[in-house]
Amino acid sequence: MDRTVIAYVIYLLVSIALTIWVARTLSRNGRIFLADVLHGNEQLAEAVNHLLVVGFYLVNLGFVALYLSGDGTIDDTREIFEALSTKLGVVLLVLGVMHLGNVYVLNRIRRRGVLEREQVPPVAPQGWVPPTARA
Repeated sequence: MDRTVIAYVIYLLVSIALTIWVARTLSRNGRIFLADVLHGNEQLAEAVNHLLVVGFYLVNLGFVALYLSGDGTIDDTREIFEALSTKLGVVLLVLGVMHLGNVYVLNRIRRRGVLEREQVPPVAPQGWVPPTARA
């Protein structure tokens, strides 16, 4: 078997496994955060969590597929490791950037929700006072 094909197979297996592991970890640990962001609405939090995971898979697996093509043929074992380290390093960086982007957006949404909750008066208004005429 050609060494380039071996490198491709290893790259795909490791990249897909890493993507699945990161997506599951983010999904499992993000539920609590989403529930807080969405004011305790568990069903909405679960739906948003699922949509985020699907988007995460689509973007990352699409990137893995696009980044599969190589620069040339691999002639020895050392070049397999060099090609894999470069490709997997870039995939890990993309996974990290995607994670940080998700956390940033969700944190902005959470902050907005906290500000809205703080603007609600602690006691409901009990009456209305008409404006006084100034002389």
